[in-house]
Amino acid sequence: MDASPRVILVFSGKRKCGKDHITNLLINRLGEDCAVIFRLSAPLKEAYSEEHGLDFSRLLDASSYKEDARLDMITWGEEKRLKDPGYFCRLATSGPGKEKPVWIISDARRQTDLDYFQQNFTDITKLIRVHADIETRKDRGWVFTEGVDNVESECGLDEVSPWNHLIDNSAGQAHNLDSQLQLIIHDINKRIS
Repeated sequence: MDASPRVILVFSGKRKCGKDHITNLLINRLGEDCAVIFRLSAPLKEAYSEEHGLDFSRLLDASSYKEDARLDMITWGEEKRLKDPGYFCRLATSGPGKEKPVWIISDARRQTDLDYFQQNFTDITKLIRVHADIETRKDRGWVFTEGVDNVESECGLDEVSPWNHLIDNSAGQAHNLDSQLQLIIHDINKRIS
């Protein structure tokens, strides 16, 4: 590994729980000179779009375009992971920003994702679970989808314990969100000061 992060924050949570919102808040507070967001799904979506002739940029947004491709993309990604469980983790963290002291992994979905970071960056990896109640997720556009919401890519980390931090991002919890982020920032500052 030629990268040398000092802290790696690995975020996990259900669709529409607000992982991207929270990781964006965190990067805004830490600054882009200090931290980088790596999305494990980005290299998967890029390789998938190239192989299937799709618009990569549209697979990155929260559109129906991405949702229409999601099921096949999950199957395709699982086939890649069976051959090499750390493939997408390595690919995601090999790009621009790998020299920064804080890596924010915004979208871990499987035990193999957690294992990769915990095994390769043992002492610096922190696991963070983001939760939002079902009503909040529905208000954000979530609709249960068979074959998506009940497979490993959504449920694989439901029983993981312990998490270093748990964030409740349900509606009405904004007042707690700031204090939860402050705890994480405090932990980061202890490690990079």
